[in-house]
Amino acid sequence: MKENIKQSSELSPTKRALLALNKMQAKVDALEREKSEPIAVIGMGCRFPGGGDHPEAFWRILRDGVDTISEIPRSRWNVDAYYDPNPAAPGKIYCRYGGFLKDVENFDPQFFGISPREAMSLDPQQRLLLEVSYEALEHANQSPDRLFESRTGVFVGLISIDYAMSILPNPERIDAYFGTGNSFSASAGRLSYMLGLTGPSMTVDTSCSSSLIALHLACHSLRRRECDMSLVCGANLILAPILSITFSKAGMLAPDGRCKTFDASANGYARGEGCGVVVLKRLSDAVENHDNILAVIRGSAVNQDGPSGGLTVPNGPSQEKVIREALQNSRLEPSEVSYIEAHGTGTSLGDPIEIGALAAVFGKDRTQDRPLIVGSVKTNVGHLESAAGMASLIKVILSLQHEEIPPHLHFRKPNPHISWDRIAVKVPTERIPWTAGEKSRIAGISSFGFSGTNAHVVVGDWGQGSEVRGQSFTSHLSPRTSHLLSLSAKTENALRDLAGRYEKYISENPESDMGDVCFSAHTGRSHFNHRLCIIAETGEQAKEKLASFTTGQETSGIFKGQSGELPRIAFLFTGQGSQYVGMGRELYDTQPVFRKNLDRCNEILRAYLKKPLLEVIYPEVNVSGDLLLNETAYTQPALFALEYSLAELWKSWGIKPHAVMGHSVGEYAAACVAGVFSLEDGLKLIAERGRMMQSLPRNGEMTSVQTNEERVISAIAKHTDDVSVAAMNGPRSIVISGKSETVRRISDMLKNEGVKVKKLEVSHAFHSPLMEPMLADFEKTLNSVSFHAPRIALVSNLTGDFAGSDMASAEYWLKHV
Repeated sequence: MKENIKQSSELSPTKRALLALNKMQAKVDALEREKSEPIAVIGMGCRFPGGGDHPEAFWRILRDGVDTISEIPRSRWNVDAYYDPNPAAPGKIYCRYGGFLKDVENFDPQFFGISPREAMSLDPQQRLLLEVSYEALEHANQSPDRLFESRTGVFVGLISIDYAMSILPNPERIDAYFGTGNSFSASAGRLSYMLGLTGPSMTVDTSCSSSLIALHLACHSLRRRECDMSLVCGANLILAPILSITFSKAGMLAPDGRCKTFDASANGYARGEGCGVVVLKRLSDAVENHDNILAVIRGSAVNQDGPSGGLTVPNGPSQEKVIREALQNSRLEPSEVSYIEAHGTGTSLGDPIEIGALAAVFGKDRTQDRPLIVGSVKTNVGHLESAAGMASLIKVILSLQHEEIPPHLHFRKPNPHISWDRIAVKVPTERIPWTAGEKSRIAGISSFGFSGTNAHVVVGDWGQGSEVRGQSFTSHLSPRTSHLLSLSAKTENALRDLAGRYEKYISENPESDMGDVCFSAHTGRSHFNHRLCIIAETGEQAKEKLASFTTGQETSGIFKGQSGELPRIAFLFTGQGSQYVGMGRELYDTQPVFRKNLDRCNEILRAYLKKPLLEVIYPEVNVSGDLLLNETAYTQPALFALEYSLAELWKSWGIKPHAVMGHSVGEYAAACVAGVFSLEDGLKLIAERGRMMQSLPRNGEMTSVQTNEERVISAIAKHTDDVSVAAMNGPRSIVISGKSETVRRISDMLKNEGVKVKKLEVSHAFHSPLMEPMLADFEKTLNSVSFHAPRIALVSNLTGDFAGSDMASAEYWLKHV
């Protein structure tokens, strides 16, 4: 350090200034990188028309080109009373169709801690947001109960006030919950409150671009480190006829209820409803946390139409500018974008303006053999208004995952008002492969509000992770022979329904890795009181056992019940003599936590052992390894390392000890887990202890005697210089240790008296006077480590009672020898 200061002081003023400029430039570059860091999408959830109640169901709708438009449900309003094909008819709607969800009235308020009375005043859009956000977090393997007080943000796009408007004509229905149940601010605030989130929380209303604007704000918040994770949501429900009457009078709706985007027959849009939620993290954090990265948001931009032809009239130059700015923020060229998910409502005015803006940005260098592919999800599900941006985003993410662009519906004759000759563009009427190659696949998503607020988002696959795309969480581990699937719910009926959904998932996805399914169920879900566990070797077996549970049939390998008060748990660590070649091998091959800790012990012990520990425990040639493992110098550190790794594995599963106890060598592992000394110090002690014991003369024996303590003490009373009681394992299980000839004489005497005795297979007479020659050197090693009083209850080998500060001393461990 002094040398560096001296060299710095010897630099000329010019060189010092240049050095300072370089440091400042490095800081500026780091800040710039932070400002443009990609944002990872790590989970999503949805409710879309046609049964798109989860991402894979939505993908089937898109892949198969399903038109989900249906007649307005009678549960919303009497369609006959409001329908009139004449657009000028007062108070009437000239369209009978739209994209609708089923069973929006169904809700389990108590799951979210909401009383049934409060739920009556709760806008069903808030109910959707609660349910789908919870599902999205589980999809992201972010257990909701572990997010309490986390810096997680909530950004919601919402515009409809249909539910509040249905209540207002009946003032007697307005109660204390009406305000929080129907205000936009509470839509985001309730999510943050329910999950205990402390990051930014806000609701955005920019009409049709609301949820994509919310996404833009969430990305900025993550980059500014206002939050570490974000929920971005968009919801829309059509519960009353008022807005449909308004849009009919404005001539915005298509009479047949279809968005015929870019087609010559385009004559308005279909209203739709749904909810979409995505979970976001900074890409660097998602990589570090080993999250499942579905796609990456490269950049985004927002602007306003400003002085267009009218408040609701699109502005082509503004659309062009917002797309260019989003690309600039993404540090991408237009030529790198291969797909555009268009706003594409299917209006005779809006479609030509949008294609014109795309042509201005992407037209250069496009050819008929490399066209820009343009589609719109609105042709499947209608215009979801405040949830439209989320529907578009989830469609693009699913397309990236499945390496396929789904068909765009209702495109038969190109709109003659669009200047198709300005850009080489392809509207896909059938599925198009979108395979991952050397370059990232990039898509742009547009969302334009009818009040003039525009958003464009650039999304791509995770190019750096393409080599691991589709791999299992556990693919690098050896296959297991069986799996444990654990499910839980708040009620018995909910548990049965959940089991049914898992059975259906496994049936529809037979290629799924059961290890991944179980891993997600264990670690990415909150756990409730009603619980089910099944043991299965294969997915087919798991499906059969889940089916048995849902139908009430008895079968083996199924365990269910309710969780109660957690039991108090003790960890017992065994002593020398329990070692064998290959111990823990299956755990080492299948459990990352066990492997990581055993590898760590192996590295620490390199300083103390002549041969690496792992080569001794898992030798290529069993015979030589067996002999080496049974040498005390290796046996003791091997047992310590294995037991410590086992303890860490149990703790990683949530099984944590209230108390620990060790037998002989095992007490070192127990003390380490209890915090008496660090892992490094513990391994140092046990390695030196084993080495010193190994160097002692092999002139001793240990024998197990099946009688009471009083009789054993009487038998050895005349030989205490040579023999001692090494361990009292139970009321009638005593071990004596000492010089071989003396131990044998005592054993023969007791055997003649009818006492059962057994010689132990050990190299030395541990815990006997024969250990005294090593004590002086071992004391020096003991004095080189740091001791602490146990942080959890620890039963002492010396006293049989709970240990205290006495264990945090060299004297204790000398007596232990």
